[in-house]
Amino acid sequence: MQSERSHMMGRTMLEQRIQQHFFDAADALYPAAELHARVLGDAAQALVACVTAGGKVLACGGGASAALASYFCAVFVGRFERARPPLAAQPLAADGAVLASLLAAGHGEQALAQQVMALGQAGDVLLVLESGGSSPELRAAVVQAHAKDMQVIALTSRSAGGLETSLGETDLHIAVGQERLARVRETQLVMLHALCDAVDLQLLGEQDPL
Repeated sequence: MQSERSHMMGRTMLEQRIQQHFFDAADALYPAAELHARVLGDAAQALVACVTAGGKVLACGGGASAALASYFCAVFVGRFERARPPLAAQPLAADGAVLASLLAAGHGEQALAQQVMALGQAGDVLLVLESGGSSPELRAAVVQAHAKDMQVIALTSRSAGGLETSLGETDLHIAVGQERLARVRETQLVMLHALCDAVDLQLLGEQDPL
């Protein structure tokens, strides 16, 4: 009987812990919606201006945020919720053979910047995702983007990993005011979805998702 009560108590605590993640995520998202809607709208307009002028979006991230950058590019090239022509976007390699070759060539913190140098053109947009910690690789990529006359859209954590010091007046910076990395990344994912939907709205008009 005691063992059964302990098991039930443990299960209840586990369920409460799981539920708390949903509550905390909601608490992070609601204030972000009001705080960042305007600058996200500006970012969506910048993305549309870029691709309709024949440009492309290069996306990169630090650590786990690199996966968000790749996901964004996949949705941008493919589709979000509505069928449309593909939009030009390319993730910068954050692992694998390309990055290994760049590191072996001695580029180190310049590995992302080297890719911006090779692939970026004036009028392109660099989308940067940072979710915590120092980001010298991302800062170097931003500096190189400016050298290529590219606009930067930066989605960062509260601290921004020092990235904000590299941003220019025409860049767009959206900092998630959360301490926990999980909340930062969840909020950034919703922001990416909002950007994709806003781009589709501008290109396709008001329609129900298919």
